[in-house]
Amino acid sequence: MLQKIFLPTIFLTLAYGFWLSPDFKEISAGVAIFLFGMLSLEEGFRSFTGGLLERILKRATSNLWKSLGFGVLSTTLMQSSSLVSVITISFLSAGLITLAAGVGIIFGANLGTTTGAWLVAGLGLKVKISAYAMPMLVFGVILVFQKSKALKGIGYILSGLGFLFLGIHHMKEGFEAFKDTIDLAQFAVTGVQGLLLFTGIGVFATVVMQSSHATLVLIITALAASQITYENALALAIGANIGTTITAIIGSLSANAQGKRLALAHLIFNAITGLIAILFMQQMVVAVEWASGQVGIAQDDYTLKLAVFHSLFNLVGILVMLPFTSRLVRFLEHAIHFVRVEVDRPKHLTDSAAEFPDTAVRAVRQETEHVFDNAHGIIIHTLGFRRNEVEGDADLLALAGAQKHLSKLDVDAAYARSIKSLYGAIITFISRVSFSWDQEQSGALHHLRVANQQLVESIKDVKHLQKNLLHYINGSNLPMRRAYDRLRVEIVEIIRGLQRLQASEDLDGTLLDLDAIKVELRDKKHEFNDTLGELIRSERISPEMASSLMNDTAYFYDIGSGLINAAESLLVSPDPETTKSARSMTLDEDQLSELVG
Repeated sequence: MLQKIFLPTIFLTLAYGFWLSPDFKEISAGVAIFLFGMLSLEEGFRSFTGGLLERILKRATSNLWKSLGFGVLSTTLMQSSSLVSVITISFLSAGLITLAAGVGIIFGANLGTTTGAWLVAGLGLKVKISAYAMPMLVFGVILVFQKSKALKGIGYILSGLGFLFLGIHHMKEGFEAFKDTIDLAQFAVTGVQGLLLFTGIGVFATVVMQSSHATLVLIITALAASQITYENALALAIGANIGTTITAIIGSLSANAQGKRLALAHLIFNAITGLIAILFMQQMVVAVEWASGQVGIAQDDYTLKLAVFHSLFNLVGILVMLPFTSRLVRFLEHAIHFVRVEVDRPKHLTDSAAEFPDTAVRAVRQETEHVFDNAHGIIIHTLGFRRNEVEGDADLLALAGAQKHLSKLDVDAAYARSIKSLYGAIITFISRVSFSWDQEQSGALHHLRVANQQLVESIKDVKHLQKNLLHYINGSNLPMRRAYDRLRVEIVEIIRGLQRLQASEDLDGTLLDLDAIKVELRDKKHEFNDTLGELIRSERISPEMASSLMNDTAYFYDIGSGLINAAESLLVSPDPETTKSARSMTLDEDQLSELVG
């Protein structure tokens, strides 16, 4: 509803401005070209997020200071705090970084984005950058049409820079010509009233353009053309800083609770930073004058002074907020909770996670672990045990023998409640990931998709096993009861072993243990077949009972194999090279047959 009113209003305002003045048209075109350049630049950097950026991020966020430094450096290089915010939200939602690390990155990104004001004020307005824009656009467009992902990414970056430079040029020319038509400086408002009014205008402009960088360039070019006063420009810069949180807020709408917490942290930080700048404006201006004098900035160079002010109040905000980071994290965790629902829903499959290869794999891996845990719960309860019995060291065969009656679990209802929506969401998520399937992460997604299918098949098999299990466990034939006790205990023993492997950090040892479980499963199948032959020969069971036990032994083997194979895809390292090496160590079907046979 808001968009239906908001968008036409903007279009009508722009159309009226175009009719009123051709110079306004050039300024608007400059803003549009600049924003398109930002999109191209972001697209270019996204091309290099197929693993490198993700690995750097994981290593660079081990503590708060590293996170802060990464935020400053990455935003300085990419000139887009919006992209850094989206990447950080996706990584946090996928569990690759902690909330404290995400908060540190956001703090740093706010300082890093101030370098854009320095570049525009110090270089963009003093050099005819449109002359550099044309070659960049020519070479950039040529590279965009190349098949190589790296060349295409470089092409987008060059094109983005070209459009940025071209947009700045048109905004500068538009404001210079605008002076002959209308002097916007006559609408300047002084004092506290002007400070609050122009802060609000800065917030509004940034919300509309969804780029504080674009708003700052607009402010700087207008200030350079004397279309706004220095005092009002400072207020507009504060508003742009607050308004930029809209990107993180929009990016968190589809994120989980962690992503929403980070967006709230971004809003809190920028709001407090803006409030500090407003309350101590006079002191800030004095500090800017002193700092400008120290670095040799001319007394009348207000554009560079604006850049100094922008960096200064963001730095002050960081210094004020850093000591309270841990308290902020606790507040965010208390304020935004994970929502519990009767039907289990995906926790990690967010829109932002789908945009980057490593976060997509991590999100699917975590959601598959969710399915893995739920599947274990359904199978354990169907076979007549409790989770705490499996997680402990209880003698499961003794527990099974002591049970006088086995209750029926509605497997279909449990599947619908705990598995179905998760499985469907995982398949849908994998089908719409935004990166190319020739990347190394696609292999990991394939294995995880197969793992989910195997878990679903294992639940279907245990449902088929349940009918005879209930009949014979609750029946009077002691040999059949003992045989089915052995079947269900062996399945639960496999689950117990797999759960213990999940806690292990030794990859090579984990895979060797998996191989041992595979061999043991084959051994148990042969033992069951020998037991079945003995029961038939001794005539302790009827041919009908033997047929049931034979079929259910096959179900037992399928359930165990499915759980083990699914665990193999989950328990190996998320790192592609390590995974490839680790998989080469596992035993295939022929090798298993040789060992068992």
